[in-house]
Amino acid sequence: MRMRALLQRVAEARVDVEGHTVGSVARGFLALLGVERGDGEREADLLAERVAHLRVFEDAEGKMNLAIGEAGGAVLLVSQFTLCADTRRGRRPSFDGAAPPEVARALVERVAGRLRALGLEVATGSFGASMRVHLVNDGPATFLLEVNPGAA
Repeated sequence: MRMRALLQRVAEARVDVEGHTVGSVARGFLALLGVERGDGEREADLLAERVAHLRVFEDAEGKMNLAIGEAGGAVLLVSQFTLCADTRRGRRPSFDGAAPPEVARALVERVAGRLRALGLEVATGSFGASMRVHLVNDGPATFLLEVNPGAA
């Protein structure tokens, strides 16, 4: 179990499903979230805390010193089971490590709820849908967060 989020600092981002925007943010994070088998509420809560408190937004001196809330940013959270792909062998990724959809959906919703409880504006994609993600990467600045409480 190793829940992970690929965070892209964005000037703006949106998710479209069948030609309609289902979620959008201005400045903030596009957070692609991968949920693995064995992940649970503890991992979801820890990941939300890390996203909310990661200091990667520039302060008045231009240093990455502010968390997303301090920078006035929002989060566009999109479920991304392909982050759980095992690509160590062969030419076709294995998705056996990804959580079943019903488990993943509940944990993505938990992450979104925890981020909101931490005072952040959160928009989401549409779980399980074919989505078009549009973003303007700011930096570019991209960060991979992984939560594995059993390894600590």
